[in-house]
Amino acid sequence: MQTKIFNTSRHDLSKASELIKSGGTLAFPTETVYGLGADATNKLAVAKIFQAKGRPSFNPLIIHCFSIEQIKTFAMWSAEAQTVADKFWPGPLTMVLPLSPNSQISSLALAGLQTVAIRMPNHSVAQSILQLANTPIAAPSANPSGAVSATKAQHVISRLNGKIEGIISNNEKIIGYGAPAKATTVLNYFGINNLHFDYTIDD
Repeated sequence: MQTKIFNTSRHDLSKASELIKSGGTLAFPTETVYGLGADATNKLAVAKIFQAKGRPSFNPLIIHCFSIEQIKTFAMWSAEAQTVADKFWPGPLTMVLPLSPNSQISSLALAGLQTVAIRMPNHSVAQSILQLANTPIAAPSANPSGAVSATKAQHVISRLNGKIEGIISNNEKIIGYGAPAKATTVLNYFGINNLHFDYTIDD
């Protein structure tokens, strides 16, 4: 497989988003680490993530979105979730919500669960890809499973070149969230008034 390298120009971001639309995998920067993304509604595309990373299929993926309206198409939203989103999104917070009955998210991305982990990244490149692709994107960190998370494009190129379709290079290192240094916050909803906080790195 030939891996295409994209820059952050509008033209290249548009080309990169076409990879997502066509069922490919794309590594892109977020404010935490580089993510390895694919169309979350496309089972074959999601399977490529697990294959490229060597990730066990029982480990669900975080779904990245660009709007609350998009999230409502596959997850059960609530006033409590809206309050949290207003305070912490976009940003490095993942909410685990009940799956909607009419959800089109691939069951492989969910590891067969009836809940879905959702994040709205606070990074201009990630937001652009999400908007241009116009689909929820499943994206764990862009590194072999169990390895240190990638904080710059060269990390991804050295580990996943030839295993994924595309990589966006923004020529800068993401500061402060490379595993195992720091973690992303996960907020699990186990009931309307029962919340649980975890701190995790999604490898």
